[in-house]
Amino acid sequence: MRIPFVLAASLAITAPVLAQTTPTQAASSAVTANALIAPSPLPLQYPPFDKIRDEDIGPALEQGMAEQLKEVQAIAGNPQPATFDNTIVALERSGRTLARANSLLGNLLGADANPARLKLQGDFAARMAAHRDAVALNPQLFARVESLWQRRTSLGLGAQEQRLIERHYNSLVRAGAKLDDAGKARMKAINAEMATLGARFNQNVLAEVNDSAVVVDKVEDLAGLSDEQIATAATAAKTRGLEGKYVIALLNTTGQPVLSELENRALRERIYKTSIARGSRGNEFDNTALVSRVVTLRAERARLLGFATHADFVLSDETARNQQAVNGMLRQLAPAAVAAARREGDDLQAMIDREQAAKHQPSFKLAAWDWSFYSEKVRAAKYGFDESQLKPYLEMKNVLENGVFYAAGQLYGVTFKERKDLPVYHKDVLVYDVFNADGSQLAIFIADMYARPSKRGGAWMNAYVDQSGLFNQKPVVANHLNIPKPADGKPTLLTWDEVNTMFHEFGHALHGMFSNVKYPSMAGTRVPRDFVEYPSQVNEMWSTWPSVLANYAKHYKTGQPMPRELLDKVLAARQFNQGFATTEYLSAAMLDQRWHQLPLEQVPAAKGVMDFEAKVLREEGFDYAAVPPRYRTPYFSHIMGGYAAGYYAYIWSEVLDANTVEWFKANGGLKRDLGDMFRARLLSQGGSQDALTLFRSVVGHEPEIEPLLQRRGLVIEKPKSAGTAK
Repeated sequence: MRIPFVLAASLAITAPVLAQTTPTQAASSAVTANALIAPSPLPLQYPPFDKIRDEDIGPALEQGMAEQLKEVQAIAGNPQPATFDNTIVALERSGRTLARANSLLGNLLGADANPARLKLQGDFAARMAAHRDAVALNPQLFARVESLWQRRTSLGLGAQEQRLIERHYNSLVRAGAKLDDAGKARMKAINAEMATLGARFNQNVLAEVNDSAVVVDKVEDLAGLSDEQIATAATAAKTRGLEGKYVIALLNTTGQPVLSELENRALRERIYKTSIARGSRGNEFDNTALVSRVVTLRAERARLLGFATHADFVLSDETARNQQAVNGMLRQLAPAAVAAARREGDDLQAMIDREQAAKHQPSFKLAAWDWSFYSEKVRAAKYGFDESQLKPYLEMKNVLENGVFYAAGQLYGVTFKERKDLPVYHKDVLVYDVFNADGSQLAIFIADMYARPSKRGGAWMNAYVDQSGLFNQKPVVANHLNIPKPADGKPTLLTWDEVNTMFHEFGHALHGMFSNVKYPSMAGTRVPRDFVEYPSQVNEMWSTWPSVLANYAKHYKTGQPMPRELLDKVLAARQFNQGFATTEYLSAAMLDQRWHQLPLEQVPAAKGVMDFEAKVLREEGFDYAAVPPRYRTPYFSHIMGGYAAGYYAYIWSEVLDANTVEWFKANGGLKRDLGDMFRARLLSQGGSQDALTLFRSVVGHEPEIEPLLQRRGLVIEKPKSAGTAK
């Protein structure tokens, strides 16, 4: 399962927690040279990265907050009766400087953090939370929005405008606008503390990923890695002053890519145990106390707002609507997934037993650090290929341009042209103009593919500029992956999972680029969290579509296409290891739900965090040590951020995705008319319509779970009726 992280911009009044308002520092002398104060003069307002200094960001945030407070006060204090234009549209227009600076800082913190940016995050986290509250808890503003909400069906407005009123109203209510003064005061205190704790959690995760890199003394211990991987490990060691040694960097997932290749079992075990210990070692980066406090504060905030738990609060605004729907789906899938994983584990154990017997050595029990290594061996035995055979045909830029871009061109008629004249925040970043079929510019796309110490783990899409008819803006969007960078002069050869991730993230990018709405708060990926992954997961289907795969799967040295028989083997193996993939994801999703379904009084203290995690995994049937959760609680950045009580969204969205894939296949697959329909009816609509209405407008029926089960090779036993023989 790919784990993208979508840093979609939000309404100014519900902006991501990063930075509040003390306008005194916005001195005009500093403003004149600050590239963040005014819209960028570059094409499509592409950020002038070469002109933006770290010291510009704080003053821009300061001025932006001051400007927005003034704008909001003017809206709230307007003596004229509230109208859609003087209240809702005025809110949509507010906070542009703040949004620009806040987005820039948030994006760079994910992609290229440095001490100055991390300090800004810490300095402004609580202040931005206070600024957001100053807007959302303004009683005069809420009164105007509420009056429009009460009259929304009688104002002669279109459906999109009525929906926009509803979204603003619900946003303010969920922020606490209906609380009494004491409740508002407590809400402000909670938000300020959570903002500070969230920033510290993320900084701890990034710091410990780098601090926990595994040092290897002898090159022979790296048997199984390619010469290029060994050279990269040697270079990483040299940069740390460890000449003659080798450093294996970690990613922010439980499993680590090198575990599939390292022959040294003791080293595999050391890497795995180092990975799972992150955030709970009792060191300066320990996150267990932060987790306990954040979950406590979330539960308290939910209760303030009239909800029993934080999960109830979150899910009430998603397509799932309630805990019962989410728990029901996860618990329906879990037994089948774990059973499939155990069957896969039996195959791996049999492989281990055969190998050890052939060596006349005692066998050993399959452990989590063995899974990836032996699954590649089983794949080779079952399907006649392994990752090492695929990688020479999966060179990164070729996959991007002749795979990802090619599929989008065939389906939607869009074209791409690399440009090198625009500044970038890191030398490895690629930039492309994106054009519609008629030659008009659609967007600018930024591709940031390599892992580095300054970059957070995972993969995600974000927007630097959102599409908006109100502001006549076209989008500037970026994809971020964490592909290990090879030594200088060596090709970047991808794993199959990295290829799939690239297609997935570009699905998010298409959602942002194809957005065609008027109001910025409805643009692109501003949809329910459990819907946002749906278009990106649909885009994964083209990675194995025969004509697309044949176009990009070419040997990096010779240009020869991947042999047909190898192509066929890749396609035949699509259900391979799905028990593992589904189980590691579902266990993390259930951890998220169980944490956020706790009533306030039941949240464990710091010392009980890991015990609670173990208890959940045991009670929910994930007590299979060979398949740990994809993320353990102390480094589960998704649920300390925007996916709190929402990590189930990937599998929820995949139900919609699997239905849509069947629709594409039934109607001819990679065809322009289908792409144009999917773009017009769904991708272009952003959050302007109900999410499931958009789904039904394409597929023509309600979501069905069977296509997902078939895709993953899962069999769910139906309960036997009374009197039926066993």
